[in-house]
Amino acid sequence: MAKVHQLKTFSSEKGNLTIFENMIPGTIQRVFYIYGANDSPRAGHRHVKTWGALICVAGSCRVYTNDGHEEKTYHLNTPDQCLVLEPQDWHVMDNFTEDAILLVVANEPYDKADYISKPYPNTRFASVMA
Repeated sequence: MAKVHQLKTFSSEKGNLTIFENMIPGTIQRVFYIYGANDSPRAGHRHVKTWGALICVAGSCRVYTNDGHEEKTYHLNTPDQCLVLEPQDWHVMDNFTEDAILLVVANEPYDKADYISKPYPNTRFASVMA
């Protein structure tokens, strides 16, 4: 199941330094970010083997997750929080603020075959993503 982690942050009069390490298994294979998002939900899938780590480095967004047994909604609104998604976590991101930048770090390179778009039967966003 998805889990929010508080990232180590060191603050001084020079500003803040936040560290992302040991959040997902394996090595980082892919990094991308979402910005300028409109009102449409993003994602609407889970993975066969990819783990992901989501950090809203600016603004805020909402992330809905469902692992087939439990569903949960997270509000990411600070750059020192990291939401780790396991492969079985079907997820949807929405409610992006105009200034939102959502950074995503994954342990696998892009592979279309790794995506499972069919939601779990109890997924609230299933009709929205169809």
